[in-house]
Amino acid sequence: MAEGLFNAAPPPGWRARSAGTEPGPRVSDAAIALMREIGIDISGGRPKGLAEAMGPDVRLIVGLCAEEACPVVPGVRALHWPLPDPRERDLIQFREIRDDLRTRIAQLTSDLTRGAEGTPPKRHG
Repeated sequence: MAEGLFNAAPPPGWRARSAGTEPGPRVSDAAIALMREIGIDISGGRPKGLAEAMGPDVRLIVGLCAEEACPVVPGVRALHWPLPDPRERDLIQFREIRDDLRTRIAQLTSDLTRGAEGTPPKRHG
């Protein structure tokens, strides 16, 4: 969801690549349906591991780690947004997590557009 939300309207020069420490075999049907509710199609996406998403062009990592430890990459600025894994929640909670993520990404996009990539997004909720 994060990749789809960010890439729906990325700041100039930015592109998101989503990855996980334990990626599933496919994007969840619930995530696809909940993103369609807000006009974003992620049905063509696929889960990726960290090694696949990392590269020399990575400038910022946003860890969505709540229960597990977020990855640390030396020399790369990182933000930590402790959000629960929506796959382990009911549809109402899944939607709340999507909306929280959407708000955080909107703030991050604004910050990146202004050139404040190191500024943590404002807390919401």
